[in-house]
Amino acid sequence: MAQAKKGDTVKVHYTGRLTTGEIFDSSEASGSAGEPLQFTIGNGDVISGFETAVLGMAPGEKKTVTIPVDQAYGERVDEMIAEIEREFLPPGSTPEMGQQYEVTQDNGEVFHVTVTGLTETTVTLDANHPLAGRELVFDISLVEIC
Repeated sequence: MAQAKKGDTVKVHYTGRLTTGEIFDSSEASGSAGEPLQFTIGNGDVISGFETAVLGMAPGEKKTVTIPVDQAYGERVDEMIAEIEREFLPPGSTPEMGQQYEVTQDNGEVFHVTVTGLTETTVTLDANHPLAGRELVFDISLVEIC
């Protein structure tokens, strides 16, 4: 039976959980219409620990893996948190805790920040990935090697 290897395009169903058991994403959730995730192993389309977990799997095989921080979204970086004056937010913006903004750098690169603190005059923005610093648990089922 074929096994997934680097360069293969695969389809997988997955459920991602924190070590507390809280589900943060699933390919079978209503938002994804129950479609499997398709990606090419080695292209960096998914976190490295997820790719590594799929390597060697055969269609129909299921497994549960725990992915350490360094193979997931990395450690949280304090330098990616900034407190800015509210006047620098988009005009008419009313920031709320947990709200996300899209920021475009001078070079045109776009990244997302999350509001993590509010005062009367300032807003704290965090550019770390929301799952940075977290060990992740995935239930993975290889549906198909395309």
